[in-house]
Amino acid sequence: MDIYGNYHHSLTLIQQMVTDKLKEFNQQAKADGKPELYEHLSSRIKGNDSMVEKCHRKGYPVTTESALRRCHDAIGFRIVCNFIDDIPRNLHALKQADWCRIVKEKDYITHAKPNGYRSYHVILDLTTPYKDIEGHVPGHYYVEIQLRTIAMDSWASLEHEMKYKHNIKDPERIGRELKKCANQLASCDIQMQTIRQLIHENDEEE
Repeated sequence: MDIYGNYHHSLTLIQQMVTDKLKEFNQQAKADGKPELYEHLSSRIKGNDSMVEKCHRKGYPVTTESALRRCHDAIGFRIVCNFIDDIPRNLHALKQADWCRIVKEKDYITHAKPNGYRSYHVILDLTTPYKDIEGHVPGHYYVEIQLRTIAMDSWASLEHEMKYKHNIKDPERIGRELKKCANQLASCDIQMQTIRQLIHENDEEE
């Protein structure tokens, strides 16, 4: 059974709507003569099994209501940026937008997770033309967006791959090495941001 029930089609339409809106942000930045807001954009609708597992893990009933109201990541986006300073630029664009409202923020960049994970998470409340779980039109849906740099995204992909491998020898050592790698990549992000600022300062002087 599909935990999203009759709402799966609406989720697909909302996924495309948000994709178009985020692409407009990038187009507007370029039109204004500014650097692109992000390097690439990806999205997904959380798989049925993953959502059912999350409901079990959180102690929620396995229902469409839980999937669309108690859980806020049925629709998920990842915005991957070139530089750290592009992340607040994206956040500013989201906060100025009239089609969504940020209802929750988690800063795992300033306060990295113990394993070294870095990313900035926001939950959006969207007003849509589609009926929601309460029967309202316009309807409200939640979308999660994760914002990170290319370095953060590379690390997260590696960590995710290692997490789901079985029979790993010496997982404690691997965890320590992954955290070291996360710290090194974070330093690299700062260095790259500094280089970008120096280049812009030179351009302004000329």
